[in-house]
Amino acid sequence: MSTASEHAGQAALSICEALLLAMNDRGVLPEHEIVGVLRDAAASHENAVGTDHETENHRAVAALINAIISGGNSVRRL
Repeated sequence: MSTASEHAGQAALSICEALLLAMNDRGVLPEHEIVGVLRDAAASHENAVGTDHETENHRAVAALINAIISGGNSVRRL
């Protein structure tokens, strides 16, 4: 992955995380629905098919999303 792509990915992740937090703070989506969105995203990558390299990338993305769920980064848990 190039540096520009890495920066774009980090920016996208930060923006999405901020949006999820804002939706939760404003009562648009409750925590369980935000976690559900993240689980759905992880499952999409866990079940993706392709070349070995593509599958490896999808698995890495799924692992990152699952780490976000575990860490509570996108949901303010009390």
